[in-house]
Amino acid sequence: MPFDLQPVLKGKILRLRPLRPEDFHDLYAVASDPLIWEQHPVKDRYREEVFKEFFREALESGGALVTIDSKGGQVIGSSRFHGYDEEKSEIEIGWTFLARSHWGGIYNWEMKQLMLRHAFRFVNSVIFLVGPHNLRSQRAMEKIGGVRVGSRPDGGGRDSLVYQITAST
Repeated sequence: MPFDLQPVLKGKILRLRPLRPEDFHDLYAVASDPLIWEQHPVKDRYREEVFKEFFREALESGGALVTIDSKGGQVIGSSRFHGYDEEKSEIEIGWTFLARSHWGGIYNWEMKQLMLRHAFRFVNSVIFLVGPHNLRSQRAMEKIGGVRVGSRPDGGGRDSLVYQITAST
């Protein structure tokens, strides 16, 4: 069975579904907050012209999901499946961001749990690439059980820390 990169996933507080072109304005309303990107390698992603490129790439990736708060139905962020490697039994989860109103609680945890549960139907290992200066994301990875296993360049050639979660853990 091939990996479904854009499933609809439902939890107690979130719903994830495939990103659509008409999601741009709602998602940009979240992404336009400069504090979301302050520790990210692309610090100006809050600017509309920069975010447009990010959004276009997300649509073209075929693995982008929009995150919706089930309580109010509003878009609060997004994430993405990328780089499925059947031979290694591995996939990456990344490009995740959430509205600051949804930081520090159970939202990131539930989003990642939904995505991990889905991924482990197809692979044994999920990796996450995190910028070395992105301490907030590093802490978030550790909270959900990610183990730092090394480093490597990301798709943009920037050095990234590699965190891994395996099906057995």
